[in-house]
Amino acid sequence: MRGHDRVGLGWRPELAAGILGHLDRIDVVEVIADDWVGAGRRALRAVRTLARQVPVVLHGVSLGLASAAPVETRRLDGLARVVDAVGPEAWSEHLAFVRGGGLEIGHLAAPPRRTATLAGLAANVARARAVVGAAPALENVATLIEPPGSDRDETTWLADAVAATGSALLLDLHNLHANARNFGFDASAALGRLPLDRVDMVHLAGGHWITARDGQRRLLDDHRHDVPDPVYALLMELAARAPQPLTVLLERDGDYPALEHLLGELDRARAALARGRAERAA
Repeated sequence: MRGHDRVGLGWRPELAAGILGHLDRIDVVEVIADDWVGAGRRALRAVRTLARQVPVVLHGVSLGLASAAPVETRRLDGLARVVDAVGPEAWSEHLAFVRGGGLEIGHLAAPPRRTATLAGLAANVARARAVVGAAPALENVATLIEPPGSDRDETTWLADAVAATGSALLLDLHNLHANARNFGFDASAALGRLPLDRVDMVHLAGGHWITARDGQRRLLDDHRHDVPDPVYALLMELAARAPQPLTVLLERDGDYPALEHLLGELDRARAALARGRAERAA
């Protein structure tokens, strides 16, 4: 069992050279699994070579597990092929739906937080475990609207999802922060209600404020901005509350700064973890 916290970065083609040149400052790399579904053997061997140089985890973005509809077998088969070829430490997916009635939504939508969705989620995770060979960690998602048809709040939903599936929780702290800002709840209080003993991996990211058509402002999780101070504060609080080692991953999907800047964000994450662990020890 891993005995220490780790901090890493999401693999993007724009960052590849910098990542390979600074593996001494990057503990783990997260690779988007969907980018490699359908890739040839040579391309997959390249990712496996990366996994021999640094611990690699795979992150899925399109299965749509949190749905009453079954995940298509071909999607699971494609993901299983990538997992088998790369040999990652673990894999993850979102607590989201992305299609319905034959239509692709085009983004990760927060599902109705209700019992029927939980039943579909549990069935989909069980199928994923059977096909891929291991269950995914499940990630909370950001949303700009409260999911219609919900009968419970986000924190209760996340706890219920983990209980229904037996999966670990990939806790995206910026998603939690954004939803708290957008819907008027306290992110720290919500953190305290989550099953933190089930958190294995953590996502950090940034976003920016937008104005909706009704004039209300919303915090958009766009992965194109620096991690804000409140998210580092949540990471410190998580480290103070959770006893198990954490794998913390920085996501950046555009407006890329110099890699040294991103490495500085990793250092800030390490410092937040260290402060939280010191608080826990005290």
